[in-house]
Amino acid sequence: MHVSFSRAEGTLPADILARLKPAHPRLLASAADFEQLKKQTSEGKAAQWLGHLKKEAGELLKAEPSRYEIPDGKRLLATSRRVLDRVLTLGLVFRLAGDTRHSERLWLELEAAARFKDWNPSHFLDTAEMTAAFAIGYDWLFDTWTPERRAVLRTAIVELGLKQALPLYRKQKGWTAADHNWSQVCNGGMTLGALALADEEQALAAEILPAAIASVRRPMHEFAPDGAWGEGPSYWDYAVMYNVLMIAALDSALGTDFGLSEMEGFSKAADFPIYVTGPTGRTFNYADAGDGGCGGQHMLWLASRFERPDFAAFRIARAGERPTALDLLYGRRWLMQPPGNRQQPPAKHFRSSEVVTLRSAWDDPQATFVAFKGGNNAVNHSNLDLGTFVLEAAGERWAFDLGADDYNLPGYFGSKRWDYYRMRAEGHNTLVIAPDARPDQATKAKASIERFHESPGRAFAIVNLSAAYACRASAVRRGIMLSGHDVIVQDEIETDAPVEAWWFMHTGAEVKCDGAIAVMTQNGRQLTATLLSPAGAVFEVMPAEPLATSPHPERQQVKHTSMRHPRKLAVHVGALASPRFTVLLSPGGSSANPRPPPPPRGMGVKCGGARRRGGKKGGF
Repeated sequence: MHVSFSRAEGTLPADILARLKPAHPRLLASAADFEQLKKQTSEGKAAQWLGHLKKEAGELLKAEPSRYEIPDGKRLLATSRRVLDRVLTLGLVFRLAGDTRHSERLWLELEAAARFKDWNPSHFLDTAEMTAAFAIGYDWLFDTWTPERRAVLRTAIVELGLKQALPLYRKQKGWTAADHNWSQVCNGGMTLGALALADEEQALAAEILPAAIASVRRPMHEFAPDGAWGEGPSYWDYAVMYNVLMIAALDSALGTDFGLSEMEGFSKAADFPIYVTGPTGRTFNYADAGDGGCGGQHMLWLASRFERPDFAAFRIARAGERPTALDLLYGRRWLMQPPGNRQQPPAKHFRSSEVVTLRSAWDDPQATFVAFKGGNNAVNHSNLDLGTFVLEAAGERWAFDLGADDYNLPGYFGSKRWDYYRMRAEGHNTLVIAPDARPDQATKAKASIERFHESPGRAFAIVNLSAAYACRASAVRRGIMLSGHDVIVQDEIETDAPVEAWWFMHTGAEVKCDGAIAVMTQNGRQLTATLLSPAGAVFEVMPAEPLATSPHPERQQVKHTSMRHPRKLAVHVGALASPRFTVLLSPGGSSANPRPPPPPRGMGVKCGGARRRGGKKGGF
C-alpha cells in the first residue's frame, strides 16, 4: 500500500523507519511478489523473457568475477555497472528458478567486489552503483546467505558505500546539492543501501534516508512541467533509472515515497523518450547524449504507477527479445495484460527544457521527423547547441548530432570545453555568426520557444536565439516548420552592420551541390535541400571540422565517429547585413513545393520587425 505524506519540501515523519518492513526481501519486491512473478512466468511473453534471462545467467556462470579496473585513471563505473547487471540477472533468476549455481555465482561476484580497496568515492557514481548492487544482492538473497556472508556484504555496504556519503550529506556539498543526474544516481544508491540494512544499522539509515530524500527533490524539480530533461535523452535515462529505483525501494520497504513520485512533471517523464525518438529508433541526442535507444526498463514502472499503458508499449517494443531483469520485474503486469498505445499528438513542445519535436505520423517508419531545441547552455552536460536540429525522413537520418567527445580530454568539463568542435555551435546543426576563437554561442545563454503551433498536416515552432549570439547580432530567431513531409528551416538575423555567418547541417549522406540545390543520397534514398534565401548564396559541402578561425585542440574526435563519413552541408555569407537563411528540405529527388508552403496566419520569424531588402518584413 502506498501512503501519502505532505508534499511540502522536507516534510518527513520524525521516525522515518517506523514503517520499515522487517522481512527480506523488501527492495523493489517482497517474497510474495517474487512468488507471484514465478507463476506469471510459466507461459507467454513472461516465460520468453525469463528464458532469455536464464540464458544470460548461464553465460555468467562461465564468466570470471569482476575486477577492480579504472582504465581511464578516473572511473570504476564500468565495473560497478557490470556488478549491478550481474546481481540483478543472477538474483532474479535464482528467486524464480531456485538453482543454487546462480546464487553461488552471485556470491563470487559480490565477494570479489567486497574485497576491493574502495569503490572509488572520488567519482561517486561508481560508489553509488556498487552500493545499489550490494543492497539488492544482500536483500534478495538474505535468507540464502550464511551469517558470515551477510557480515561480509553488510560491512562492504557500510564502509565502502554509506559512510563515504556521510561527509557530503552533512556539509550539503558535491552531488548532494546537484540538480542533475548525479543526484538521482548517488541518492538512489545510498537509499537502497540504507534500506537494505535499516533494521541492523538504524542510526546510519535514519541519517541517510532523510538527507537523500531532501537532496533528490532538487533535480526532480527539473522534470517540471512536462517531464523533459536538460541533460539530453541519455542522461534522462540514467537519472530516471535511479529515480525509479529509489522511489520503488522506498515504497516497497517503507510503504511510501514521501511524495517524490507526485512532484510536478514526473508523471509525464516517460513522454520525453517517446517524443524524442524518431522513426529510425534513434533519439534527438542533444547535449552530451548518444543517439541510441532511450527509455529503459523504468518505463514499465512509470506505466504502472501512472496508468500509462503507452509507456509500457514503448518499452516492451524496445526490449524485444532481450529484456533486462528489471524489465521482467517492473513489467509483469503488462506481460499478462498487453498494453495498448494511446494516440498522442504528433507534435510536442517540452517547456523549461525548450525542446520541440514534429513528425508527420506515428507508427510509420517512413515518416518525417524533425526535432530542435532552445534551452540553457549552462545546464550540466550542455553543448553550445541552441537552435540545433535533427531530421529523419524516408527511413533515414539526414541531419544528425555528432554526440559527445572523450570525457577524459583535457578540460572537457572545465576551461577548455568550448574549444572542442563537438561542444561548439559549429559542431552542430545551427548558426555560427562572426566566427572567431571564442565560444561561438554565449556559454550561459538561454533560448525559449516563443511560438508553437500544431494543426493537421502542419506544425511549427520558433526559438529566440538572441541571447546565444548577443555579442554578434542584435537579434536572432530560428523557425522550423513541418508541412506534410517537407521541412523548412528559416533563420532571421538582425545586425547593425554586415556580418559573416554560416548555416550548418551535419550529415552522413553523400551530397551533390548545384548552386542553391543539394541532393543527398543515403542507402538508396534521397533528400533534396533547396536554398531559398539569401539571394545568390549557394550550398557547399565541408568536412566536419573546425573553421580556420576556431580552436584546434589535440586529441579531439573530429573525423572518428560512429557516423558514416561525417560531413556538413553549409551555407556561407561573407559580409551581409541582417541575413536571412531559408532552407527547404524535402524527401525524394525534388521538392513537391519549390517554394515554402504559405505559413499559417500570424506565424513569423521576426527580429524586432526589421525591414528587409525590398521593404518587406521578415516572415517564416
